[in-house]
Amino acid sequence: MARIRIAAVSDIHGNAPALRAVLADARRRGYDLLAQLGDAFSGPLWPSQTADLLHGIDAVHVRGNHDTALIDPTIEPPVDADWFALAELSPEVLDWVRSWPSALPIGGEALLFHGSPRSANYYLFDEAPHGDARLRPVADIERDLADVTARVCIGGHSHLPRLVEFSDGRMAVNDGSVGLPAFFDAQGPLGRRHENGSHHARYALVEIGRDTVSVSFVAVDYDWHAARDKAAREGFSDWAQWLSGRVGPMHRT
Repeated sequence: MARIRIAAVSDIHGNAPALRAVLADARRRGYDLLAQLGDAFSGPLWPSQTADLLHGIDAVHVRGNHDTALIDPTIEPPVDADWFALAELSPEVLDWVRSWPSALPIGGEALLFHGSPRSANYYLFDEAPHGDARLRPVADIERDLADVTARVCIGGHSHLPRLVEFSDGRMAVNDGSVGLPAFFDAQGPLGRRHENGSHHARYALVEIGRDTVSVSFVAVDYDWHAARDKAAREGFSDWAQWLSGRVGPMHRT
């Protein structure tokens, strides 16, 4: 495959203004392929507007855990953010989500997924033994991807940008989150705090050449106050806080 430049976006969570800002920035910088890596709609914001934006662009898509909750609650039980999206999304959009694969190879160069190639709900890049998310040992990530032959693996799920290089030269990238820069997951005895520390919408540009791989993490400004106020009006005070990039004292369990 010739050189390819992938704009990787994930974890939009219905944040249409953040997605608009990211798409405009990515078009300005240039890319060959736009890859949407899951958790597109769930959240107390603008799921149907987000669907319209994604329908209107040329992109490939993979399914996240919250996307699965919208279409198969026996696999991924819906939470409040999913129920909010379900109340707004059309049957046609849900049928579209059903067509998204759980993982997608791009030639022999890249493998796209949400959490990991085997599970959208798996934290491949991060662990939180003391409550705050941190990078997992690179050897553990490499072991989880031992059977992947692609030069670059690209996923999301943890909302934290990551780039790790393995002993054989392969790499794994987490593009961050377009629409939700912090969250609290009640999983485990202490829960998990994932914080970027600012409100910016994040994505990654991954350029794969014959002998080199370059990764740029991009943080884009947008009117996050509008998203915060929308979440608060819908009764999601935790999301209103998370949109600042910090978890704060309130969680949704």
